[in-house]
Amino acid sequence: MDTNDSADALGGSRYSELEFNAPLDRAHAQRLVASLRPLTGASIVDLGCGWAELLLRVLEDEPTTRGVGVDRDAPSIARARLNAEARGVHDRVRLVCEDAAAWSDEADVAIVIGSSHAWGGTQATLQGARPLLRPGGRLLLGEGFWERPPTPDALAALGARVDEFATLAGLVDLCLAQGYRLVALSTASLAEWDDFESRYCAGRERWLLRYPDAPQAARVRAEVDAHRSGWLHGYRGVLGFAYLTLVAPPR
Repeated sequence: MDTNDSADALGGSRYSELEFNAPLDRAHAQRLVASLRPLTGASIVDLGCGWAELLLRVLEDEPTTRGVGVDRDAPSIARARLNAEARGVHDRVRLVCEDAAAWSDEADVAIVIGSSHAWGGTQATLQGARPLLRPGGRLLLGEGFWERPPTPDALAALGARVDEFATLAGLVDLCLAQGYRLVALSTASLAEWDDFESRYCAGRERWLLRYPDAPQAARVRAEVDAHRSGWLHGYRGVLGFAYLTLVAPPR
C-alpha cells in the first residue's frame, strides 16, 4: 500500500458519495429550481456552494442564466469546475474559492443552503443576503430547524445549542420579520435525511475497505462510527431541514 495514495484518497472521500451536500433528492431539487422561476436571463450566486450541484442544475434548466459559485473549500470548487465542464455549462459559470460571507456582487437569485454559519446564524444571513439581491430578487435559503425539542444527545451529536435553530414556524416568522415574502416552502423527508447521512458515511467506509491497514484507518473508523451513532441515537427525526424561496424586501 502506498501511504501517499491512501492519504490522497482519504482527502476526497468525505463527500465522494454525495450528490448534494444537503438532505435533498433529485425530484426535490427540481422543485426548488422551479420555485425560482422566472429565470430567463437571470444571474445566480450560490454562496457556500460546495461543488455547486444545485447551481449547475439551475443553469441546465434555463440556458440564458449565468452563475457564480462561492466556497472556501478548494477541493469542492475543483469538483464543481470538472462537473461544469462535463455538463457543458462551464462558459456560463464562475467558481470562486473565497469566503461566501464576504461576497458583494449583486444577483437576481442567491442560493444559501446549509451555509448560514458563514454569517454567524440565520438572521445575519438574511440581512447579509439582502444587499446582494436586485429588486424582486429571490433567495433560496436552506436551513435547519427543530422537528421536535432537541434532546441532550441530539445537541451533543450536533455540537449545537437549543437556540441555534428555531421551529419551522419560527424560521418562517424570522424570514418575514426581516421583510422577506415566502413564495415556497418544503422540508427534507426522513428518506432524504437517511440517504444523505448514509452517503456521508459511505465515502469513508469505501476508503476503509480499500485501505484497511492505512495509518489513519483506526481514526477514520472511529470518526465514522461516532458520526453514525450521533445521527441514529441523537438527531434523527429531531433536526429538520427546510428550503424556503423568499422574495427580497425593498431596499
